[in-house]
Amino acid sequence: MRKNDQQVQVKRRTNFKLFPGSTAIPLPVYREFVDMLYSMWLPIFGLGVVFIAVCILAAFQLGEPIYGALAAIGAVTIFLRLAVVRAYERAAPVRHIKDLRGWERRYAIGNYASAAQLALLNVLVLAVHDPLLQLITVSLIFSFGAGVVARTSVRPKVCVISLLTATLPTIAALALHAFGPHSDGLHMEMYLVEALLVAMITGLSLQTVAHLYRTAVEHHTTKHDLGQLAKLDSLTGLANRLSLRERFKTSITAASRNRQLLAVHILDLDGFKAVNDHHGHPVGDALLQQVARRLEAIVRTEDTVARLGGDEFVVLQTGLLHEDEAKIFARRIIRQLSLPYGDDESITGVSASVGIATAPKQGVELERLLACADAALYRAKTSGKARAKFCNRDDEAKCNIAA
Repeated sequence: MRKNDQQVQVKRRTNFKLFPGSTAIPLPVYREFVDMLYSMWLPIFGLGVVFIAVCILAAFQLGEPIYGALAAIGAVTIFLRLAVVRAYERAAPVRHIKDLRGWERRYAIGNYASAAQLALLNVLVLAVHDPLLQLITVSLIFSFGAGVVARTSVRPKVCVISLLTATLPTIAALALHAFGPHSDGLHMEMYLVEALLVAMITGLSLQTVAHLYRTAVEHHTTKHDLGQLAKLDSLTGLANRLSLRERFKTSITAASRNRQLLAVHILDLDGFKAVNDHHGHPVGDALLQQVARRLEAIVRTEDTVARLGGDEFVVLQTGLLHEDEAKIFARRIIRQLSLPYGDDESITGVSASVGIATAPKQGVELERLLACADAALYRAKTSGKARAKFCNRDDEAKCNIAA
C-alpha cells in the first residue's frame, strides 16, 4: 500500500465518534482527554478516604455491620482505581485507539463503582431517621458530582453515567423518606425540597457537562490543528524543518536501540529553475506538489519526507541494515522524479540529484547529517544531473570546519 493511501486511512481513523451523538474528534485530542482522566489521582484518593470515614462513622452511629463492609469495599475500590492510574502512567504514551478505549473503559468502571457505592450508602442511611448522618451522606453526593463534572466532562458518557448512578437512587431515597411515618414538623416538605434540590443540581450539572465538553473539544482541536500547521510545509503538506527535527529524534533513538542505520537523503530538482522561468511560479508550485506526492508514494510509513524550502527536500530512511539499501532507494527517487510532470506530462527535463549521509557513520545529530548530505549533494550536482553521492571524508571534513 502506498504511503499517501495509508495517510488518508489514518486520517479517517483519527476523526471518530466514540458513541452516537458525540462530537467527532481527532485521535491526538482523544489521547489528551484520556490523559486528563488519569492525571488527577488525588481527588480519587481524597473522596475515597472521606467515603470510608463516613461509612465507619455510620457503622458506629447505627450499629450496623453493613456499613463496615461498605467501608471495606470502598477501600478495595480506591486501591484498585489508584493501581489502574499507576499502570496507565507506566504504559504512557498510549498510541493506538483500541488501547486508549480500553484505558477509558477501565477508568469508567472504577468511576461507576464509586458512584454506585455512594448511592448505596445514601439509600441505606435514608432508610433510617438520622438527619445529621443523612446531611453528611447527601453532602458527599454534591462533592462527588462537582468532582466528576470537573474531572471527566471531557468524556461525557463516563461523566453522565457516573453522575446519574450516584444521584438518581439518592433522589428516590429522599422522596421515599419524605413520606415515611415521622412526627417532626415539616419533615415531608424538607426532604422533598432536598430531593428537588439534588435533582435540580443534577440537571444543571448535565448541562454544564455538555458546555464543558464542547468548549474542551473546540479548544483542544484548535490547538491540535495549529500545532499541525506549525509542523507542515504550507505548499506541499509535507513535514517542515521543525517536524523533521522531532521525527529524527524518534527515528535515531529507534535506530540506536535496534542497531540499525538511518539515512538522510537531501535532494533538489535539476531543471526546476527553467520550469519557473518558462512556465511561471504557479506551474513551479504545482510541480513541487507533484514531487511531494511522488516521494510520499515511494517511502514506507516509518520514513519521513520533508521540504526544507524551494526545491530542496529531505527523506529520512530508517531501519537500514546496510548502506546499499540507501543507494538503491536514492536511485529509485531519481527514477521517479525524472518522469514527466503536468496533467498532460508536458514538463520534461526535470530530474533530481541526491546527497546521502548515514547515521551513525557520519554522526547522530540531524544538523551534522544534513550538512554532510548537502556537501554530497553539491558533488552530485557538479558531476552531472540525476546523480546520487554518499558523504565521503572530504565532505565530513567540510562539515567539521562548518561546525
